[in-house]
Amino acid sequence: MNLSSEDVAHYLRTHPEFFEDFAEMVAEIQFPDPHGGRAIPISERQIAALREKNGVLQEKLAELIRFGEENDAIAEKMHRLAVSLLKFHRLSDLLHGLNYNLRESFAVPHTVLRLWNMPSHDPVLQELTPTSTDIHILAESLLHPYCGSHILDEIRTWFGEDGPRLRSFAMVALRTQQTIGLLVMGSEDPQRFYPEMGTVYLMRLSELVSASLGHQGDDDEIRSQSV
Repeated sequence: MNLSSEDVAHYLRTHPEFFEDFAEMVAEIQFPDPHGGRAIPISERQIAALREKNGVLQEKLAELIRFGEENDAIAEKMHRLAVSLLKFHRLSDLLHGLNYNLRESFAVPHTVLRLWNMPSHDPVLQELTPTSTDIHILAESLLHPYCGSHILDEIRTWFGEDGPRLRSFAMVALRTQQTIGLLVMGSEDPQRFYPEMGTVYLMRLSELVSASLGHQGDDDEIRSQSV
């Protein structure tokens, strides 16, 4: 009867006593060294396999530690941004502080923002420039952050002379009780914002900026009532 390799493997798995009954023979079996041409005992081969497996596990652990450290660093930056935005009582100061933090803390080279349905005593702000219906429809439909290379031509013009050089973008809608704006970040690096990237912190950024802008509206209403 001819036995296949699978038959032998199945037999050994279902008859572990074989290794006890023929322990001396098993110890004499030689295997090719995976790192050389010489033959080595099965015990040495098992040790080599365990070392290889340990090396893979060590690499995975190092990768998890690195991801954890990166997430901690981003979380710390988000915390500092939140503390910073809480200090501003004027819309113009808040917008300046947001742009500064995104550029300096998060290394986002280009940021633009457009707002609507927002009360303000500073109507000359570029961020309050009227936008088209297409922009409003886009913001309303943007339930999750967008990352990729495609944006509306109107949005690209917001970046001025830098617009033609930008290759990747991240967009988040800004909402309080209603949609009030669109925050867009751009980069010359095509891989800075890519479709498969995680968007947890972009969503938190959207919520943080939206809440800060909502408080600005409350502050403006309080100031108008006190005049």
